[in-house]
Amino acid sequence: MFRFSRMLLSLSLCLCLAAPAVAGHDAKKEPKRAIVVAAFGTTVPEAAPAIEKMVARVKAAYPGVPVTLCYTAAMIRAKLAKDGKRVPSPAEALAALPDQGVTDVALMSLQTIPGHEFHDLVRTAAAFSRMPKGLSQVSVSAPLLFEKDDFPKVAKALIEAAPKDRKPGEAIVFVGHGTEHSANMAYPALQYSLWRVDQNAFVTTVEGIPSFDDVVADLKAKGIKKTWLIPLFAVAGDHARNDMAGKEKDSLASSLTAAGIEAKSVLSGTADREAVAAVWLEHLKTTFDALPGK
Repeated sequence: MFRFSRMLLSLSLCLCLAAPAVAGHDAKKEPKRAIVVAAFGTTVPEAAPAIEKMVARVKAAYPGVPVTLCYTAAMIRAKLAKDGKRVPSPAEALAALPDQGVTDVALMSLQTIPGHEFHDLVRTAAAFSRMPKGLSQVSVSAPLLFEKDDFPKVAKALIEAAPKDRKPGEAIVFVGHGTEHSANMAYPALQYSLWRVDQNAFVTTVEGIPSFDDVVADLKAKGIKKTWLIPLFAVAGDHARNDMAGKEKDSLASSLTAAGIEAKSVLSGTADREAVAAVWLEHLKTTFDALPGK
């Protein structure tokens, strides 16, 4: 009987000593948040600083929070890799975070509209959320033009950032990418908001509507003699330098010149403009503040 009691005591002691180890193995990790900035990307060296500037703004707004940059465009990542510069994809950036103790992520969309690129990010975020021994939650912040209130806010910011040399009667044309996705309707919506601020401010797109032909016709109808071309891209990359400002006859600048309208191009993207960047940062704050942890 005495020997049996000693055996029970020894077993109880072993279980007590083992309990903390078992509990530690199964315990839920303390929440730790991080931010991944998702830009389309660029291979134009002169355009890249606009993205770097946005990353710097995010780091300044969230001191102590890990911030990673990724590019969504595989073609751009591949071209940069050949030149010895490696930028991770969204999936690669997210996959690296659990080993740093991160549990929850705000994936910052640096897209202009909620088109294909944005929805790809949403699908990637869903795939990485609640993975065993992985991330608990990945939430995507809204692109620049998403909520109803974004449009007048962005329109005001764009007009305020117009060239100082612009004179009365001169037009501004903001040139976006455009898409066959239904989110293309964000561009006509922005046009409406711009006209509420400035009747000589226009939107056009490389691959959607309003088209280059649309805006050339509108400018001719108003008798505009000079217009400023400004990218509605986060960066002034290939589309801005070629489709917008290029010397080829099908560029917007060449089309305007052929129509008798002087075209002056501004090669800086929306991520270069503080008031526009502030809208992206507002969207990030909404997403980040909703994550668990501190």
